[in-house]
Amino acid sequence: MNDLHKAIGDISSIRRQMARSTEFRGYGPATLAGTAAFAVIAAGVQSFLVSDPTSRIGAYLTIWIWTALLSAALIGAQMHTRTRRIHSGLADEMIRMAVEQFLPSAVAGFFVTIVLVRFVSSAQWMLPGLWQIIFSLGVFSSCRFLPRPILAAGAWYLFTGLMCIALGGTRALSPWAMGVPFGAGQLLVAGILLFTAGEAEDEN
Repeated sequence: MNDLHKAIGDISSIRRQMARSTEFRGYGPATLAGTAAFAVIAAGVQSFLVSDPTSRIGAYLTIWIWTALLSAALIGAQMHTRTRRIHSGLADEMIRMAVEQFLPSAVAGFFVTIVLVRFVSSAQWMLPGLWQIIFSLGVFSSCRFLPRPILAAGAWYLFTGLMCIALGGTRALSPWAMGVPFGAGQLLVAGILLFTAGEAEDEN
C-alpha cells in the first residue's frame, strides 16, 4: 500500500512539474476582449449615474466591484472549458496553477479596499490606482507560464496605476481612470494571446 501511495505521489509530482513547464492557453482572447468592453460600459454607467463619486463612494464601489466579479466569472467559466479542451489531461493542474498565481493579488485588493473604505476615507481616491497596481502584480506573477509579451500588460497596469495616484483627489475617481486602463489593458492582453497563439500554430 505504501508503494502505491508513493507511486501516486510521484505521478502527481510529475504532472505538477509538467504543468509548470507548459505554457497556459486557458485564457481566450475573445473573452478578455469582452472584459475590456465591461470596463468601458462600467465607466459609461458611472459617468451617467455617479457624477460625484467622492460623496457616493458606495455607488462607485458597487459599479466596479460588480464589473470585476462579472469579468472574473466570465474568464473563469471560459478558462475551465478551454483548459479542458486544450490541456486535456493536465487541465486540473493548469487551472489550479492559474488561480494560485492571481489569488494573492485578488485577496490583497479585497482587503486594501475594505481598509480604505472603513478606516481611511480620506484616502479612498487612491483605490483605482491601487487596484491597477495590485492587478499588475497578478499579471507579473502569471508571466512565468504565459507568453513573455504579457509583461507589457503588467507594465501597462503598473504605469496607469501610478498615473492614477499621481492625479490625486477626485480626478482619480473619474470613470475613465478605470475605464481606459482596464479597457485598453484587457485588449492588449487579448491581442498578445491572439498573436502568440497564431505563432504557436505556425510553428506546429
